[in-house]
Amino acid sequence: MTNFLDVPNKKFFSISEVSSICGLKAHTLRFWETEFGQIKPLTGKGERRLYRKQDLLLLLKIKKLLHEEKLTIKGAKKRLLQKLNQDNFSSNKKIIKDLEEILQEIKELI
Repeated sequence: MTNFLDVPNKKFFSISEVSSICGLKAHTLRFWETEFGQIKPLTGKGERRLYRKQDLLLLLKIKKLLHEEKLTIKGAKKRLLQKLNQDNFSSNKKIIKDLEEILQEIKELI
């Protein structure tokens, strides 16, 4: 399976490039766009899809969940949502810790 290190360092990828890198057919990519709201390729001239690197990496993650871990689409959505919530919790926890440190510094100044 392609991993992060194997992905070319480009800003945008065509659907054929993404199809080739992911080892998936274009119709599968278009279907996954309808199922997974996080996949939002830009559209260029003539409604051509332009995938960003983050879209490509998400597609690779979805492929792993569906093909290797044998999850259903519903299960893959749930797993992605759990990961997103976990990341948000960690981020919020860091922000709160930083704010506490700032408030402590202000308290010491007063």
